[in-house]
Amino acid sequence: MNVKKMVKSFSYAGKGFKALLGSENNFQFHFLAATLVVLAGFYFEVSRWEWAVLLIQIALVFSAEAFNTAIEKLCDVVSPEWDTRIGQVKDIAAAGVLIVAMIAVCVAVLIFGEKILALF
Repeated sequence: MNVKKMVKSFSYAGKGFKALLGSENNFQFHFLAATLVVLAGFYFEVSRWEWAVLLIQIALVFSAEAFNTAIEKLCDVVSPEWDTRIGQVKDIAAAGVLIVAMIAVCVAVLIFGEKILALF
């Protein structure tokens, strides 16, 4: 195992995360939503299993958004001019994010729904 190479890889990943957070509007939205979910988790004192599920959902949404952004940027390099096939590739990648995000919302409702209703 080459530790120096591994540290360099983590630094590249950190740069990618910084780029996503600094310039991608959708990632910023997901980051805000994740922050609110984490704060809600502390407020409602969710169980360890609920934390596990919430963190998995956050990771899935972040990953889907990162892959979608990477695909979109690659498509822009491969075909700078408009191409219906490239448009379809971008739409399908965006649909992947939408699917993961919708399931994450369903999970949040399952975990927080009753807890929120109990406040009223």
